[in-house]
Amino acid sequence: MEKKLVFATNNAHKLEEVSAMLGTSVSLMSLNDIGCHTDIPETGTTLEENALIKARYIHEHYGMDCFADDTGLEVDALDGEPGVYSARYAGGAGHDSVANMKKLLARMEGVTDRRARFRTVIALILDGEVHEFEGIVRGTIATEPHGDGGFGYDPVFIPEGYDRTFAELGDVKNHISHRARAVERLVEFLRRG
Repeated sequence: MEKKLVFATNNAHKLEEVSAMLGTSVSLMSLNDIGCHTDIPETGTTLEENALIKARYIHEHYGMDCFADDTGLEVDALDGEPGVYSARYAGGAGHDSVANMKKLLARMEGVTDRRARFRTVIALILDGEVHEFEGIVRGTIATEPHGDGGFGYDPVFIPEGYDRTFAELGDVKNHISHRARAVERLVEFLRRG
């Protein structure tokens, strides 16, 4: 029997990517599909907390098996900043990627240790039990943006083993990204179940 699972997002690209990885054994639904139009507040201080807040909200209000993710860029020289605050690093309303990048590059000016990592955490609630999956990609922060693909910090993040940013790597990014790695672990777990 096909398992129904809610992915706590309305991001069509994310849904398509995860659905393709899950195959036909799971029927994946978005927040829109279940009639959830609430902007679920991400009030956690860690990626793990935020992912779990979103998954718990769906489970408690809709009674459905579900999973949610949260992602952050963690820079070694900045003690893990921007981390859980990656999307709103520059402050202000909404997610201003350009302002976030500018603030990051300003904070990194003159810094020689440019090591960083992108980290995605997925919280899954299945049959009332919580499971977590993590995906990490290590790399470095460029001194200026390159490329016009991707989103967020992609123009300034150079993954290990490459000499171009995520924004310049096109489809390659989707196969090596932190989200892809976390989703792979989720898919392996669901296939075992």
